[in-house]
Amino acid sequence: MEQDEASVLLPERGLSRLPRFKAYRRRWFLLGVVCLLNCSNAMLWLTFAPVADKIAAYFHISLEMVNWLSIVYLLISIPFGLVATWVLDSVGLRCAVILSAGLNMTGSIIRTFSVMKFMSLGSQNYWYLFAGQCLCALAQPLVIFSPTKLAALWFPDHQRATANMISSMSNPLGILIANVLSPILVPEGKHIPLMLGVYAIPAVTACALAAVGIHEKVPPTPPSASATNSTSQPFLTGLKMLLRNKPYIILAVCFGGGIGMFTCFSALLEQILCEKGYSNVFAGLNGALFTVFGLLGAFLLGLYVDRTRNFIESTKICFCLSALASIVFAVASRFRGQAIALAIASSVFGFFGFAMYPIAMELAVECSYPVGEGTSTGLIFVASQIEGVILMILLQALTVRVSEDPSSTCALDQDGALDWTTPVLVLAGLCSAMACFYVIFFHTDYKRLNAETNSDLVRTEDTESADVPEA
Repeated sequence: MEQDEASVLLPERGLSRLPRFKAYRRRWFLLGVVCLLNCSNAMLWLTFAPVADKIAAYFHISLEMVNWLSIVYLLISIPFGLVATWVLDSVGLRCAVILSAGLNMTGSIIRTFSVMKFMSLGSQNYWYLFAGQCLCALAQPLVIFSPTKLAALWFPDHQRATANMISSMSNPLGILIANVLSPILVPEGKHIPLMLGVYAIPAVTACALAAVGIHEKVPPTPPSASATNSTSQPFLTGLKMLLRNKPYIILAVCFGGGIGMFTCFSALLEQILCEKGYSNVFAGLNGALFTVFGLLGAFLLGLYVDRTRNFIESTKICFCLSALASIVFAVASRFRGQAIALAIASSVFGFFGFAMYPIAMELAVECSYPVGEGTSTGLIFVASQIEGVILMILLQALTVRVSEDPSSTCALDQDGALDWTTPVLVLAGLCSAMACFYVIFFHTDYKRLNAETNSDLVRTEDTESADVPEA
């Protein structure tokens, strides 16, 4: 028997009829596949942003067209986000993971067609990149929503948080790898084919492992009681409840906007910095610091909130400090020779901004209970994609084209460089405004925690009643 946890059986009076629970060793293999898939999808999303100027020059396209390789992820995820929630809840985890792995792999392979001579479309090779990104974007919602479902179905109660933490860190890890690896692989435009090939390897590996190693959508025996029974509302009923839930709407708008700003920051960082003479390697370093300190902040704040249950207070403080860091970055990025200030601002922005992510997701479940976790977190994801698209388009529209500066490191054509002064100041202003709105207007009860407390009290009373001898 493939089992590394003792079966749970409660033989006490009145409890012997409870089911036996088993945890299977292959759950760690499933977690590894989902993590690799999550990391690969994030790497494919951010492949081009750290070397946007090199991509534009190599394919003879504008920076706006390069940015659309990132924006398409946001656009496609909006309608497909709700579909992905339904697929996971109705069709099952196995189908969702294999489907997302297949889409992710196919997209990564199609991107390589743009640099193959026998597949060349001449000046239209860019559309290979765009088509590949579209397929990878279809996989993203399934990839991001799968970890929660995997932890609930395959992991016992005392390992569920660990499984969620590991899988949730794999997406920012992919962003970190792309920020560091792309500038290293592409010091010059001629190395772009190598970069596309390298990024296809994890996608192909994840697809092969998913297709060969995942055989069941649920374990033969559940690992816990919560994996056996669900108390969440049906999908459409839960959706209607969320749209009438004022605290949830405020959280979705503010936190969704925060994710959208982080998306813009990651995708546009190289373009913002190169105009002031900062290299692609330095921009990649800033992106890496942003992610590494973000992972550290998420880990530390998660430990703190687990002990104190101060969800609301923690998110409000982190949101305000993130806004302050965004202001510092916006000002420092408009001057040359501010490498240390930019590195510190990026680190602080990531530390407090990323720290909000797992806590805000927990808070979404708390304020929307008994709506299912997949629906409550999925709707926030869709909201973040909508706001991210709006922000990306707005920020690009606010740029001003300037004459080429000798100190600029942007590899652009004869049209010159883009001045990002107005967009970064607007981004910092929006972040500050959302932080103020959230601090002032967001208030909610911890509905899930209260329900669990009441359930424990009822169970205790029932047990005490069963122990009283009959007259």
